[in-house]
Amino acid sequence: MTLVATRPEAAVRRRRRLRPGPRITLGFLVGPSLLLALWSVASVTGLLDPRFLSAPWTVVTTAAELIESGRLQDNLLASVRRVLLGLAFGIPLGTLLALVSGLSRWGEAVIDGPVQIKRAVPALALMPLLILWLGIGEGMKVTVIALGVFVPIYVHTHNGLRSIDSRYVELAETVGLGRGAFVRKVVLPGALPGFLLGMRFAVTTAWLYLVVAELINSTTGIGYMMDLARTYGQTDVILVGIVLYGLLGLFSDAGVRLVERRALSWRRTLAG
Repeated sequence: MTLVATRPEAAVRRRRRLRPGPRITLGFLVGPSLLLALWSVASVTGLLDPRFLSAPWTVVTTAAELIESGRLQDNLLASVRRVLLGLAFGIPLGTLLALVSGLSRWGEAVIDGPVQIKRAVPALALMPLLILWLGIGEGMKVTVIALGVFVPIYVHTHNGLRSIDSRYVELAETVGLGRGAFVRKVVLPGALPGFLLGMRFAVTTAWLYLVVAELINSTTGIGYMMDLARTYGQTDVILVGIVLYGLLGLFSDAGVRLVERRALSWRRTLAG
């Protein structure tokens, strides 16, 4: 009897070991902290030549000087404004195209092909045309970011739509739901996981495309600050920009992951 009673307990213990384990508070900072520690050790031991890669404390000192002079805040605000505008245009565009393409075979035939073509064309290849059409002002920079943002939103939302269980569609048809009610009660909740995954890619893509946009004839922004530092050989200022881009992308992704975890708390997945 003792052996029989202990077998289920052993099975439960084995099952629990298969899971990743409890969630780590601020776990997304562990990896970057390790990179920072390696960077610090390499700088202290002389493995990194400060002429080519400044030490972390030099970067912190330079960032403090840029903040004191007001340069960092001004350029950061300009970059954040461009990213927010790009997201404001790109997210609705990608969502709308995904809904039309996901709910209609003709919509998919018309929309999906051009979007996949855009997905394969790098941002730099579009820059000459966008400069000719829109000039080198803010409109061109926001357009570049919006074009980069809408693709992951479209791809993942469309995939989420097409992954909705057909039984829910059959049930909606059985109870006689109209098109509007079907979209509200079945389509949008079913596509939400895909949309939020697309958001994670979109917010990081926005910062990537911002770099491309700001390195071309800009007078403000983090990219402009880095390009100006390149002209004068200021590697510490360049590293401030790189670290800032990385932190903005990291915390943007963490914010979307937090929303995703709360919005999809009803799901039972390996992540817990």
